[in-house]
Amino acid sequence: MTTKPFAEPSRDCALCPRLREFLLDLREKHPDWHNAPVPSFGDPKAKLLIIGLAPGMQGANRTGRPFTGDWAGDLLYAAINEYGFSKGTYGAEVDDGLTLHGAMITNAVRCLPPQNKPVGAEINTCRPFLLDQIESMSSLKALLCLGKISHDSTVRALGLKLKDYPFGHHKIYDLPSGLRLYTSYHCSRYNTNTKRLTEEMFNSVFKDIRKFVDA
Repeated sequence: MTTKPFAEPSRDCALCPRLREFLLDLREKHPDWHNAPVPSFGDPKAKLLIIGLAPGMQGANRTGRPFTGDWAGDLLYAAINEYGFSKGTYGAEVDDGLTLHGAMITNAVRCLPPQNKPVGAEINTCRPFLLDQIESMSSLKALLCLGKISHDSTVRALGLKLKDYPFGHHKIYDLPSGLRLYTSYHCSRYNTNTKRLTEEMFNSVFKDIRKFVDA
């Protein structure tokens, strides 16, 4: 089975007017930043798809690569490296030479939202891109959702009911499609500073995923 191309939103995507206006304003303030929908990053033949919330201001919105350039990325890429899903050294910039192997990273919302808080209509509007990403990956075995918004949007994208798949840290669900869904608290600085999520808690999820995809 071949991997089909998936549709990324265009650089000038205007499906969400509030996000579009916000990014246009940022292009004037920071013309050297990415300031556009952030494309997925990784291996299209991956067994693992990691799904975040949305680009961060100083992270992916600046660099143009998911989870690159901010605290959340430091924790995420360390776990990705620890469990053998990458080659090279993460340097917090797109030219660091890092490549992913067996993993892909995307976001439930591809554009930076004000205060890092997308509204429901924006999450819904971006969901077809998430579904297309999932359906394009013929080798996919596992989904890892980082945070409740990512989890809820993924469950809805797959046509499932949230009441049957409640969010929680290190929840594991076998889905009707044959995929296995893993959840984690988001690897944000707030969650780690408050100890809601520790490095050990985060790595334990990746440990389980590694065992599953290698089985």
